[in-house]
Amino acid sequence: MAVGSWQLAVGSWQLAVVAWRYILIAVNKETYMRVIGNIFWFILGGFLMGVGWWLVGTIAFITIVGIPWGRACFVIGKFAFFPFGKEAVSRKEITQHDDIGTSSLGTVGNVIWFIFAGLWLAIGHMISAILCFITILGIPFGIQHYKLALISLAPIGKTIVPIDR
Repeated sequence: MAVGSWQLAVGSWQLAVVAWRYILIAVNKETYMRVIGNIFWFILGGFLMGVGWWLVGTIAFITIVGIPWGRACFVIGKFAFFPFGKEAVSRKEITQHDDIGTSSLGTVGNVIWFIFAGLWLAIGHMISAILCFITILGIPFGIQHYKLALISLAPIGKTIVPIDR
């Protein structure tokens, strides 16, 4: 009876290995590398960055006046958790029409954001990017910090989409 259980366990393990190999073959290398990059990013600081953005977004929502910036903080926070394989684009490019965030009101909101928060966040992300670029292994993380610096400058009216859309 014990031998049968052991054989069942080994057989299940072999089945799991074969299934995992087929999953890796089915997923192209680019997707596989994005997943690995996102896992390392999340563990090595992406979690804290995303939570930080969401915390600022929560504070902005509490002030009522800051709701547009709070919404943008939540979008950036989601992007900060897993940035590999995603990019920030204007919502106008996706929907083909203006909304309040892509109109002149969105521009005013971005100017206010730039003065009070955007510039400083972008400088912080650029410093992090430069530190990451020093090491060869940190180059992909530096690129992600650069993307976050760009969206930090003017987040109103932006949305996050997969790169291979």
